[in-house]
Amino acid sequence: MKLAVVGGGSTYTPELIDGFARLRDTLPIEELVLVDPAADRLELVGGLARRIFAKQDHAGRITTTTDVDAGVADADAVLLQLRVGGQAARERDETWPLECGCVGQETTGAGGLAKALRTVPVVLDIAERVRRANPDAWIIDFTNPVGIVTRALLQAGHKAVGLCNVAIGFQRKFARLLDVNPSEVHLDHVGLNHLTWELGVRLGGPDGENVLPRLLAEHGEAIAADLRMDRRIVDRLGVVPSYYLRYFYAHDEVVRELGTKPSRAAEVAAMEKELLAMYGDPALDEKPELLAKRGGAFYSEAAVDLAASLLGDGGSPVQVVNTYNRGTLPFLPDDAVIEVQARVGRDGAAPLPVPALDPLYAGLIANVTAYEDLALDAALRGGRDRVFKALLAHPLIGQFDYAEGLTDRLIAHNREHLAWA
Repeated sequence: MKLAVVGGGSTYTPELIDGFARLRDTLPIEELVLVDPAADRLELVGGLARRIFAKQDHAGRITTTTDVDAGVADADAVLLQLRVGGQAARERDETWPLECGCVGQETTGAGGLAKALRTVPVVLDIAERVRRANPDAWIIDFTNPVGIVTRALLQAGHKAVGLCNVAIGFQRKFARLLDVNPSEVHLDHVGLNHLTWELGVRLGGPDGENVLPRLLAEHGEAIAADLRMDRRIVDRLGVVPSYYLRYFYAHDEVVRELGTKPSRAAEVAAMEKELLAMYGDPALDEKPELLAKRGGAFYSEAAVDLAASLLGDGGSPVQVVNTYNRGTLPFLPDDAVIEVQARVGRDGAAPLPVPALDPLYAGLIANVTAYEDLALDAALRGGRDRVFKALLAHPLIGQFDYAEGLTDRLIAHNREHLAWA
């Protein structure tokens, strides 16, 4: 089995490598190719990756290349974890929206749209190269904004499934609080990427006892603190929202907070510099503890599980993924991309049925899906007017003057990445 990781020079990659090494019985990789245009970073990450495999007695071969075509040749699956424009672009995404009084964040709002506009054309080009190399290869997308990027891939006819680590993070946290094995925890996870709610936490499987009320009663303070939300929100909802819902439920508070401290991008850039220095140490043969602060917790385990299910029989039969709606949420088009529990196998992902949603959640999902429709149109066809309409449709913006100002700023800060600008 051959896997390729596009964006393999990311500081995330050792987390992925550690998972591949530990879970080799689930996903028996013979060859792993790390692909990245940044040759200097790639060699540092590649060296550490080989040492991790060696320490854990993994027999697989790890190679590196800056050539996408060479890297994906004959690959059975390709993982996408790229960041067009790097941390410098993220820094801008997190700052210029604040000038208009809107949240500056890399996956939602105006910053999220900027990332989508930069990313979708690049991902589609890579996907075409994968299809030419092996039309049967699966593409696993971890590149944000996952929902929009995955929809672009599916719409273009690629064999693709989107992946996020939010659900597996909740599963692991709830398992710790309940003192059970994570495999015993099943989530009623519903929504769009970075716009989800845990409507239930069941023990033993999809039909198991719902212990969410007990979790909120006994651990509500800790859960709310983890989300950086007021406990009153969690108690009033009676469900656990993704921490990205904080941008919607406490927008003005978050904007004030973001204006008083360094951006997350600046923090990550400093962390990456330190991590890369560590990766260059020939004595280091495991992922450093600092990597946990970088984000992406449990990404490797989710990626292994998904790849194993798509390529064989080694993964879990039910996983949280991003895939076509296909009637699962009846108020959305069939070709909307949703994030829910799905049955995963060699033929792809089939969403499991979801109970009728409270309008409180369905309304926001429908609104953000409409924005994503417009965002993808802008990413594929370009043009100032399409960017403006996407921004105006976003529930975190929604005002004419804000959308006008944000459109000008978005284009000005991303001109080098926008072929039409």
